[in-house]
Amino acid sequence: MELLRPSSVEELDGGTFLHGGSEVVPLLRDGLIEAERLVDVRGVVPRGVQDGVVGAGTTLAELEVEPAIPDALREACRLAASPQLRNMGSLAGNLLQATRCWYWRLDHPCRLHGGDRCHARDGEHREHAIFANEFCASAHPSDVAAALVALGARLRTNRRELAVEELYRLPDEGDRSTTTLENGELLLEVELPPVESSTYLKAMDRKRWSFPQVGVAAARADGETRIVLAGVAPIPWRIESAAQLDRATPLPRTEWKVPLAQALVRRALAALA
Repeated sequence: MELLRPSSVEELDGGTFLHGGSEVVPLLRDGLIEAERLVDVRGVVPRGVQDGVVGAGTTLAELEVEPAIPDALREACRLAASPQLRNMGSLAGNLLQATRCWYWRLDHPCRLHGGDRCHARDGEHREHAIFANEFCASAHPSDVAAALVALGARLRTNRRELAVEELYRLPDEGDRSTTTLENGELLLEVELPPVESSTYLKAMDRKRWSFPQVGVAAARADGETRIVLAGVAPIPWRIESAAQLDRATPLPRTEWKVPLAQALVRRALAALA
């Protein structure tokens, strides 16, 4: 395997991008992705926070103590993973996390691997989706993604600008991917618009350092309140109000997530007020 360390974005020419390595290295080790060329992008991805713009290479540990960013993002970073992983993991890497669905992780021929069935629907699915789970019942694991979508943040890549919300897509028969990134596209910066108030609440199986069973990000700006859920759909899931949780389509062993999400949304909205 070849390891490249480009000094500029212009030098990028294929390969699998690597930053902190806390996401890519385990996937390589488990054979879930293959790469003949690794590209260490730490030298080309911006890092730090300035005037509402966050470098995609900024670590979660740096963001959780950064007073210049909204509460929702700071809290989402604080609650994500262990201190060791937060010190290594970048903002971009967290946004691009692969699903924690054990069928996908154990390389079952599920739909995300190109198969013809979602094994979780008929198998063990306690931690899986309660929305948009017809094709794939996996649950998106990123606390940070939910917070950024709620904040109305925008991304800049080496090819385009887009809302963070537009980074994600539901997989289907024609395209099994859960992001809209193209081959060779690299996340560079995140722009945070001003908000009046924001919060992030998270329910997890352990008190610390666990993926969200349900996460709720809420932000208020210009008279609008945005609510986005983590851990309930294959992508960060936006709802217009708490009443939309009545439209959830839980599987038999994910029904417990619905009242939990309702409670967290009520708490989040109360916090904004």
